[in-house]
Parts: sequence; C-alpha cells; structure tokens
Amino acid sequence: MPSNQPPSSSERPAAPEAPELIWLRPERTGRGPKPAHSRTSIAAAAVQLADTEGLDAVSMRRVAAALGAGTMSLYNYVPKKEHLLDLMLDAVAAEYDYATLTPTGDCRTDLARLGHQQLELCRRHPWLPTLVLARPSIGPHSLRYTDHFLAVTATTDLGGGARMEAMALFNGFICQYAQYEQSAAAGAKWQAELAGYLTRAARSGEYPHLAQAFATSGPPADPDTAFDRSLDRVITAILTPTPAI
Repeated sequence: MPSNQPPSSSERPAAPEAPELIWLRPERTGRGPKPAHSRTSIAAAAVQLADTEGLDAVSMRRVAAALGAGTMSLYNYVPKKEHLLDLMLDAVAAEYDYATLTPTGDCRTDLARLGHQQLELCRRHPWLPTLVLARPSIGPHSLRYTDHFLAVTATTDLGGGARMEAMALFNGFICQYAQYEQSAAAGAKWQAELAGYLTRAARSGEYPHLAQAFATSGPPADPDTAFDRSLDRVITAILTPTPAI
C-alpha cells in the first residue's frame, strides 16, 4: 500500500539551481506588493555613482544608499555584485542613438558612425572600457547593438561567425583607444617624457627602423584624426576575409 508519510529529505528532488545569468532570472515573481525598485532604477543609480566616483566606488551598500534602501533588500533585486555590473553595461548600451545609425548599405561608413558613437559612450562613462574588456555581457540592449552590427555587416562576404568575431575586435579596439585617451589625459608629464625618450632612442642609431618611422611620420595628429585613421584601419582588417586553412 502507498505510504501517507511525506518523503524524507533524501528522497525529495533537489530544487533547481538558479540561473547564473541575471537575464534568465525573472525580475519579479508576480506575487506580493509592487516592488519599490527595479533593475532599471538600480542600474541608473550604479551608473551615476560610477560616472561620479569611478567603478571602484560601486558597491551594493553605496547603491542601496543612493536609492534610500537597505543593503540587504537590494539583493532581492540583484543577487550579487556581478549582476549589478551586467545591469550597468546594459543600461549604457541603451544610450545608442539608432535613429542616426540607420544602415545606408555602405558598411565602412556605417561602422565608422557606430565607432564614433561607441567612443562617445566611453568618454561619457570613463569606467565603461574597463568593464567591457573585463566582463563583457549581453543583455537586452546589448543584443540590440549586436543585431545592429550584424545588420550593418550583412552586405559583406563574412559569415555569421566571422561577423561576431569582427564585432569583438571592433569593440575591443574602441575600448582600448578610449583607455589610451584616458591615460594620456591623466599623465601629460609621463607622455611628454615618453616622447622625449623615444626621440633620443631614434637618434641614437641603435634602432634604425624606429628612426625611419619617426623621420617619415610628420607632426602628431590631433586625437580625432588619429582615431579616424586607426578606426579605418581596423574596419579594413575586420572586413577582409581570412583565407581558409
């Protein structure tokens, strides 16, 4: 006869493990009163804090204080700090102005426009390049960016996988360029000393190829011109199909 006793703890099925990605977790269960906060408001507070004080200042405690909430209550919305960083990245990805990025059919032009917008985002949010390179995340707004990049490059001979790789190279270049801008602005004395050191090295006769490069390089380009030139080279590289091995 079947037993009326409840199964022992060893017989009960294990509770399903919560997904690691925050995008796979429901924002709310639908039960109980309306939440006082949302992922959107939490991300906005974290972005504001990072813009003002830097990424190191972002903590669950500081974000909760900015929202007027208890630190522990914030974990009901964002289970851990890594999820908070993912929300911040996606919040910034929502700032792309796609109305000005409508594909024209000219892939190079469209990628150049996209690259300029991305650099402006990195300048607006100086912490962004570091986070993109350290913890890339694809939330809903980042998915829209991805889909836009794939639409722009759909006219090329690159396959889907190659276009995804091209997007990673494209994003990586812009983030690294933005980091270079930040370091140059923060270390003007270091930059001047580096230029002098390289000039002396080129004149020493020990580095003939460096001397030749210096002799034919002309005066330094302004930052926007240098970015345009570098971006054009990167676009050429990522749009050039790699021969099959």
